[in-house]
Amino acid sequence: MVSWEVVHRATVFIAEEMGVALRRSALSPNIRERADHSCAVVDSDGNIVAQAEHIPVHLGSLRVGVRNLLRAMESEGVELGEGDVVVSNDPYITGTHLNDVTVISPVYVDGRLEGYVVNKAHHVDVGGPAFGSINPDARTIYEEGLVVPPVKIVEGGRLRDDILRLYLANVKYPEASEGDLRAQLAALRVGASRVRELMDRYGRGAVREGWARSIEYARELASSEISSWPEGTYRASDVLEVGPGEGDMVNISAEVSVSRGRARVSLNAPGQLQRPVNAVLGVTYAASSFAIRSLMRADVPVNEGLYSTIEVEAPEGSMLNARPPAPVAAGNLEVSQRVVDVILLAMSAALPDRVPAASSGTMMNVMLGGVDPRTGRTWAYYETIGGGSGARPNGDGVPAVHNNMTNTMNTPIEVAEASYPVVFTSYRVREGSGGAGKYRGGDGIVRSFKVTAPARLSIIASRFRSRPWGLRGGLPGAPARVTIVRASGRAEEVVPFSTVDLGPGDEVIIETPGGGGYGSP
Repeated sequence: MVSWEVVHRATVFIAEEMGVALRRSALSPNIRERADHSCAVVDSDGNIVAQAEHIPVHLGSLRVGVRNLLRAMESEGVELGEGDVVVSNDPYITGTHLNDVTVISPVYVDGRLEGYVVNKAHHVDVGGPAFGSINPDARTIYEEGLVVPPVKIVEGGRLRDDILRLYLANVKYPEASEGDLRAQLAALRVGASRVRELMDRYGRGAVREGWARSIEYARELASSEISSWPEGTYRASDVLEVGPGEGDMVNISAEVSVSRGRARVSLNAPGQLQRPVNAVLGVTYAASSFAIRSLMRADVPVNEGLYSTIEVEAPEGSMLNARPPAPVAAGNLEVSQRVVDVILLAMSAALPDRVPAASSGTMMNVMLGGVDPRTGRTWAYYETIGGGSGARPNGDGVPAVHNNMTNTMNTPIEVAEASYPVVFTSYRVREGSGGAGKYRGGDGIVRSFKVTAPARLSIIASRFRSRPWGLRGGLPGAPARVTIVRASGRAEEVVPFSTVDLGPGDEVIIETPGGGGYGSP
C-alpha cells in the first residue's frame, strides 16, 4: 500500500504544476512574469489539502474563500457537477480584493465527488475608474471595480460566453483579462486531471486516507512547534498610513496568546473607513497565519492541519474585518503587511532569537495606464516593488527583495517596455537605506521610468512617515519616497494614496524602504 507521504508530496506537486500551467499560459506580465497567483487542492469537505508556495496573502485567504464559495453555492441550491467551474472576485466571499479572481472546480472520479481544485490570480484591471482597479479615492467597493458574485463560468465543460462577455465589457484591458482567465481555467483542468491520475494509480481510498493523514501530520507538527514556545500573552502595536495627509495614521495592535500548542491572535484597529484601506477577514487571517508559520522551524505542510492551530480574531466592522460595502483594495496590500509587522513585533519578546527587525513594510503598489498610441488601445500596468528585509539576530538583512505578504517576482524591464509606452531609467539597490545596527537592515530599491504617452499614475503604499522599526537597539530603515520629475525639470513629491496625471517625458522615481537594524550599532 502506498504511504501517505507519497500521496502528500504528489498532491503538493499537483498544486505546483497548476501554478506552472497558469503562469505559462497567462497573457499579462503581472501573472506571466511576476507570478501573482496561487493554487491549491481541496478535499471533498472543503479542507485545504495542499498549496503551492505562491503568494502568502492568497494562501491563508484560500482557506476562508473556498469555504465561503462552497457555502454560497449550497445556499443558492447550486450543485457543482462534473466539468463545472465557478468564478468570483467578491472579496467578502473569496477573501482578498476585487483584483484577485478565484476559480474553483470539482473533481469527480467515476461519478463521485473526491475534491476540488482552485486557483486565484491577480487581474491587472477589473473595472472601475482607476487603471489597475486599485482606486485611492474609492469610498465603497463599487468604486473599485466590477463585483462578480459566485457564478458558473464553465458548465458541463462548456465555457459560458455570456458571463465572459459581461466580465470583459467592464475591464480596460480585455485581451489580457481574457487570456489570464482562460489560463486559470486551463490550470484547473491540469489539476483535476492530475488528481484523477493520482487516484487511478493508488486508489481513491488510499488518496483520501493520505490527504487526511497529511492534514493530521501538519496539525501535530504545528502544535508541537507552538508547544515549544514560552506560554503567555504578547502584545505590540504599530502604525499604518491610510491616506495622503500627515494625520492619516491609524494604530493596529496585536495580542498573541500561546497556550497548549495553539496560537490565538487578537487584533484591534479603528472602525472601517471610507477609504480602500480596509481588510476582509480572509486577508487578516492570511497575514496572521503567515506570521505564526514564519516562526516555526519545522517544515510544516501548509494545509488545514496548520491552519487549525491558529485562531484569529478581529472586531467585525473594523478595518481588519470590514463589512460591505467598504472598499478593500489596499487591505490586501498594505494592511496585511502591517498585521505581519505587529505580530512579529509582539512575538519578538517570546522568541528573540527568531524574529528579525521590520522589513520594508509596504508592497509599494504602482498602477499606471492610458491609451497606447502604438495600438490605440487602453492599457493598464500594475506591479509591486520590493524593499529591504529586516536585519536578523545573526546577520544583516537582505537587500532588494519582496518581503512577507508579497512573494512575487519583478516585471523585467524589457517586458514592460515592450508591452507598454514606458522607458525605464534606473533599477538599482537604494544603498544606505537599511537601518544601522550590529546587523544592518537590507537596503531598499530605486526603480524609475518615463512615460512616452499621457498616462495616469496611482500610488498606494506605506512607510512614508513611519519607518521600519529596528530591534534590540537597531535603528529604523529609511522611509519610502516617490518623486515625479516633469519633462520641464520641475520635481514633485508624490504622497501615498494619490493619483497623478503624467505627460510624455515625465519621470517617476520610486524609492522603497530599507529594513530595520538589529542590535546596537
